[in-house]
Formats: sequence, structure tokens, C-alpha cells
Amino acid sequence: MSATPTILITNGKPAFVVLPYDEYLRLTGARTPTGRIPADDTTPHEVVSAHVKNGWSMIRAWREHLGLTQADMAQRLEIRQPSYAAMEAPQARPKKLTRERIAAAMGISLEQLS
Repeated sequence: MSATPTILITNGKPAFVVLPYDEYLRLTGARTPTGRIPADDTTPHEVVSAHVKNGWSMIRAWREHLGLTQADMAQRLEIRQPSYAAMEAPQARPKKLTRERIAAAMGISLEQLS
């Protein structure tokens, strides 16, 4: 789908472009997230359920909920995929700074990741 964007003018010059979300995803190559992130810093039932039922780390449960791959996360963190995979393993205990970086890369708060 290609749509004509809406251009917003500020001080007589183009400042912003508004376009349909699907068009944005197509242009940026981004994937449509499968899960939603609550605005109130709560953790969705689906994330907690995946964590408990599957024995996944909260990091993996969130990643799966958001429809991201390990490669996606590694790219966002600017590390190699095997390094990221080790961080989300059930027995992994990433440092707080690492968890903060992961949460930021997912667009969630550290509290939601805990």
C-alpha cells in the first residue's frame, strides 16, 4: 500500500510527515509487533504465562510477545546473535545495566522485564 503522506509545516518549512503505519513499516523494513506494551508499566498476562508455562526467562517471554527474533534483538543491541541468546537463556543472570539495555531495546521499562 502506498499512500500520499501528509506534510506538516512549521515556520513555513516542512517539519514532519504523517503517513499510514503500514507504509512506515514498509519503508523502514520494521516488523509489525505481535504484542502490545501496556502504558502503565504492567506486564501482560501472555508474557507472564509464557514465562511460567514454558520455563522461559522474562527476556525471552517479552521478545516472543513482541514478535521479535533473537537476530532482531542482537541488531538492536549491536551485538552478535549468540551473545544475545546467552542473555535470554533461563539460567542467565544478566547484570542490571544489561537488563536496562535489553528493556530499552524492546521499548519496555526495566520493571516490566523483571
